[in-house]
Amino acid sequence: MIYNLLKPLIWKIDPEKAHELVIKLLKLNFLSEYTLDDTELLNVKLCNQTFPTPVGLAAGFDKNFEVFDKMFNLGFGFVEGGTVTPLPQSGNPKPRIFRLIEDEALINRLGFNNDGLEIIKKNIINKLDRFKPNKLGVNIGPNKDSHNRISDYIKCYKSLAKYSDYITINISSPNTPNLRNFENSEIDDLLSEINLNKKNEKNIFIKLSPDLDVKTFEKTLDKILSYKMNGIILTNTTISRNNNLTSSLSTEEGGLSGKPLTRTSLERISLAYKLVGSDIPIIGVGGIFNSNDAIDKIKAGASAIQIYTGLIYKGPGIARDINKGISEYLKRNGMTNVMQLIGASH
Repeated sequence: MIYNLLKPLIWKIDPEKAHELVIKLLKLNFLSEYTLDDTELLNVKLCNQTFPTPVGLAAGFDKNFEVFDKMFNLGFGFVEGGTVTPLPQSGNPKPRIFRLIEDEALINRLGFNNDGLEIIKKNIINKLDRFKPNKLGVNIGPNKDSHNRISDYIKCYKSLAKYSDYITINISSPNTPNLRNFENSEIDDLLSEINLNKKNEKNIFIKLSPDLDVKTFEKTLDKILSYKMNGIILTNTTISRNNNLTSSLSTEEGGLSGKPLTRTSLERISLAYKLVGSDIPIIGVGGIFNSNDAIDKIKAGASAIQIYTGLIYKGPGIARDINKGISEYLKRNGMTNVMQLIGASH
């Protein structure tokens, strides 16, 4: 694949500039399309919708919804763009993305850099006819200097819900000061206001951090259930650093993603499934690099999975390869649909 030839050159470029280059190449249809096979095996029913495959792209890759339609062509059954804030913002000072190559990881402290609600809404509307039956998620958050962050969430929700298949409330990014208060002390205020404004037909997912202690995590799940949210996404990046990291960049501030998060996110998915799995679906994300990682997440309780850092390291064929790997696993084990795997480890 052409990407494999270009990868050594791309990886010599600053990570953020490399990302911008990839977005430009995608706009030019630089990558070949992939036709999804085994749709009957792979389709997943999630919140009364059918996703053609459980393999999705996590928020953060296509922040401004410039190429989400191109990502479907690579085998992703759903794409989540954003994070979107009401007003444009440039994010935190650069440099703010770091490759921990030895650890197959990234650290980012981007800070919700995006073009803002109005421009992004136009980007979505201009592509509305290009992605069915694939599904589109919109990840939303508040502006850093907002005086009313709950109002920011509501404004984004009201404006973008009709153009998406689900909305993700991002309350777990570590790169916006005090945002994670919404996972704990301020969660009632946020979720009650969301409920007042919720459109019944629109699914709302809450994205949580892997850094909550178990007791707080359990309480937060109870709150999400009591306010009748439609799903949870586990997990966002982590601010913790274990002793196994070998890269000299591991001390950089920001959210850590990739291989070091594989086990942590798996454990959180498994715990959440034990606690609420029969009541609410889980999208699993964190350290997924191949079909075995994806299958582990699904067997732990995830109804679908998302990829980001794995895409950076493995390239644009990763969704195709994971779809193929899941299909082969199902056939070997006499299964007729991937939903039979959900929670199978319990």
